[in-house]
Amino acid sequence: MNQLNQAVLPAARKMKDVEAVLESSHHYMVLLGGHIGQLKAIVDLIKGHNKQVFLHADLIDGLKNDEHAADFLCQSIRPAGIISTRASVVMRAKQRGLIAIQRMFLIDSDAIERSYRVIEKASPDYIEVLPGIIPEMIQEVKEQTGIPVIGGGLIKTHQHITEALDAGAAAITTSRKELWTYRK
Repeated sequence: MNQLNQAVLPAARKMKDVEAVLESSHHYMVLLGGHIGQLKAIVDLIKGHNKQVFLHADLIDGLKNDEHAADFLCQSIRPAGIISTRASVVMRAKQRGLIAIQRMFLIDSDAIERSYRVIEKASPDYIEVLPGIIPEMIQEVKEQTGIPVIGGGLIKTHQHITEALDAGAAAITTSRKELWTYRK
């Protein structure tokens, strides 16, 4: 598995956000959606700046989120990795040699238990825990699964980042540009 060595993974929704990441010192970023017809050009632009991108497969407009979509993303778009809530997509990304990130929502105890079963089946490289502002859950997920955790969602301050990292998160994702400059 690839080590991120980056505390903050900037998450971009719009092209101007992608451009801001391209101007930054970050090596990895997350692309939250976009139109399928523009995806390859955006990923190629990011790679042309010697940066790596994780695509959130669930949020791509015009793409059904299944293993065929994962094959298309892996073979034609070629990101560094794929993020998804679907085990089949995560498993396919991993089989194709990409970094596979399973997204896990901390809704209630039943959802968490179901997620653990999915994670056991999918065996992702990372688990993105949402919301990422619950340090004890970051620690629990990491301990229960033995898989590195990325905190995401509702992270609004530098303190949120510090608490997530101190709880054992490998990194956090955020679309808040003012947090992209965080240094521990």
